[in-house]
Amino acid sequence: MAQSDNFWLRRTTLLFQLGYKAETDFELLCGIIEENLGSDEFFINKAIGWALRQYAWTEPKKVQAYVKATGGLSPLSRREALKNVG
Repeated sequence: MAQSDNFWLRRTTLLFQLGYKAETDFELLCGIIEENLGSDEFFINKAIGWALRQYAWTEPKKVQAYVKATGGLSPLSRREALKNVG
């Protein structure tokens, strides 16, 4: 589903771990994000940022490092990911 033509399914794969907190599979999340980099779909880019922002409550340094190291994140995804990170 992460590579589906249906962007709602792709969005769901990005968001399904939102409530997992410390149990989030960050490697899986990063892989799904990377499959969706370069999307011009607002809801995909918003979901990328939302998923990263949610995980940042648990692991802010990991999220900061990932955002810094990952080229191709949209400005929206970056802004949302780092919204609550110092």
